[in-house]
Amino acid sequence: MKNRVHAILRIFCCTVIYLLALLGDRTTTHAQQAFDLKPADSPLDNPLKGLVPYARPYPDRFPHSMEFSYLALSDLMLAEDAFDWRPLEKLLDDIASRGNQAVVRIYVEYPGKKRGIPKYLIKGGLKLHTYLNTNTAPLPPKQITTPDYEDEQLRSAFRAFIAAFGDKYDGDARLAYITAGLLGTWGEWHTYPRSDLWASKGTQGIVLDAYEAAFPSTPVLLRYPAGPDHGYQTENASRPFGYHDDSFAWATIDTGKQEDDWFYMPALKAAGGAAINKWKSHPIGGEIRPEAWGKIFDAPDQWPKQAQSFRDCVSQTHATWLMDTGLFREVASPQRLERATREVRRMGYDFFVRRAAFFPDERTGRCKINLQLINQGVAPFYADWPTEVALVDEAGKIAKRRLVPGLSMRGHLPSATAHELSASIDTAGLSGTYSVLMRVVHPLQGGKPLRFANAEQGQTKPGWLTLGKIRLR
Repeated sequence: MKNRVHAILRIFCCTVIYLLALLGDRTTTHAQQAFDLKPADSPLDNPLKGLVPYARPYPDRFPHSMEFSYLALSDLMLAEDAFDWRPLEKLLDDIASRGNQAVVRIYVEYPGKKRGIPKYLIKGGLKLHTYLNTNTAPLPPKQITTPDYEDEQLRSAFRAFIAAFGDKYDGDARLAYITAGLLGTWGEWHTYPRSDLWASKGTQGIVLDAYEAAFPSTPVLLRYPAGPDHGYQTENASRPFGYHDDSFAWATIDTGKQEDDWFYMPALKAAGGAAINKWKSHPIGGEIRPEAWGKIFDAPDQWPKQAQSFRDCVSQTHATWLMDTGLFREVASPQRLERATREVRRMGYDFFVRRAAFFPDERTGRCKINLQLINQGVAPFYADWPTEVALVDEAGKIAKRRLVPGLSMRGHLPSATAHELSASIDTAGLSGTYSVLMRVVHPLQGGKPLRFANAEQGQTKPGWLTLGKIRLR
């Protein structure tokens, strides 16, 4: 009897030891391996943000990832159903050859330019108004030709062109943003001071409907925010478009004066809550006013009289990108360059990964990744670019790499509080110590990579952020 009891106790003790060993293995397998990452300045030429020069700028003037260009509708549209995309193709390929993406605007009227209105429309009897445009400061007045925007053939041309444009180029990796253009002087959606020639809300609605249908992927930006009660702009606050302020740091911030109610921020507020919060889901761009090109980055006492604080304008508008010529036309002084560097870095998104934690599980062959991501900028990252994780062995060879939807950078609003991101990656068949790397995949081959505000950016491999190491058994 006694021997039987001893045998039972031995079996019990062995079972307990075995279970404890299993639990020990499980605890080891699931042990958190965490790393606190260090901050650093992010580059000024991160994609889809920052200052934008006109196409083919002088090299090495100021870092950038985009280039802007106008194109005449007459160069692209030969007939209602005939298009010549070669000028646009040449432009996009040229910009992409420098690792940059394009911002484009198509125009039909431009002071001092004879091109714009397709020839077939003119031959078809489209009514034209040619006059001296005095709203060209800081340049001298120039002749301009404005078409009859209520002409049905012109309206049909807008529908046909935008549909064909979107069919060919929506989602094209060479194209970053489109400013809607087509209507008004410079495609800026006004004909001031000849407001009597401005397009009706009906014509504006035709253009907006066409863009909305044709470009579900590539962001389209509009010049003026407008609510349902706007006097001469059709309602757009409820539509899926961003905005571009083309008098940035000049006519941006509310002055409280009634004559300045067309400034960007007063117009935004008048358009209502949907417009005010538009930056959270759609990009805000524009152009620094020509009178303030470059000068806006000098000391405040050197600004032109009407200039407004660039920092305040960026903070209020949540601007992601802005056209500028001042920093690209001439070599900036060290003081101007230093201020521009500090202020431009705030634009758009600015991602810092504060902490990375790994939870490898030997039994499932998976490893959970948790990230603490802080957006230090003024706007989210709007593009739906995939995030990729790679495991690199001690010899520097990538052992595994996978796309991980749970670590998407899209949509994270600026906040001092970290966004918690989580995903799981495959580690089956691996053993040893591996560096865990992460990158956002740029859809443009050779495009400038998205880089993080971390000292670990590029530490192991160019274009990749090193998150830490994991030990696999």
